[in-house]
Amino acid sequence: MTGPHDCGGRRGEGAVRTEKNEPVFHHPWERRVFALTLAMGFHGRWNLDMSRHARERMPGYRAASYYAIWLHGLETLLEERGVLAQAGELRALSAAEATAVIAAGASARAVADRAAAFTAGDAVRVRHVDTAGHTRAPRYLHGRRGVVARGHGVFVFPDSNAHGRGPDPQHLYSVRFSAGELWGGEDGGRDFVYADLFENHLGAETKNDG
Repeated sequence: MTGPHDCGGRRGEGAVRTEKNEPVFHHPWERRVFALTLAMGFHGRWNLDMSRHARERMPGYRAASYYAIWLHGLETLLEERGVLAQAGELRALSAAEATAVIAAGASARAVADRAAAFTAGDAVRVRHVDTAGHTRAPRYLHGRRGVVARGHGVFVFPDSNAHGRGPDPQHLYSVRFSAGELWGGEDGGRDFVYADLFENHLGAETKNDG
């Protein structure tokens, strides 16, 4: 989705400022927002990609702090998925259950009998992805040529899953782009960017025999 969050690879965004010894949470409310988001996700009313899409739509995204964005996403989902109207029907997680859920984690890897369209060494071009909704193809890669470095296997396709259209399992690839291809200029072939992109994001170019 084209929005303020999709700023990777763009010029003129200023320096990335880091905080030395940055804590996981700066304030107690951030810890609570994190816990609430995980606890509500347990009920299965939405998935991870829906959560990301809800956060991306926050007005004032660029000026907000990290967990303020999480809070907005949670509030949006609670309203859009009708959870607030059914709040009394939801069971709260115990501390032990919450700990178990966090420890178990989750994976987006999928099992699907689907042959890979590309292999390492294939030349590809990133499609101009429809940016009206959520996509994991960064805008600065649209239309750019790269080479498949490796395949990761099959995973849930976020661009579909974020909008409730099902997991639509896709092969995921690590694709190598030269800095010159992305930003122009003479890079001498020394600098590269690797991006993980799904099969639906890619179209075939000519076969790379090198």
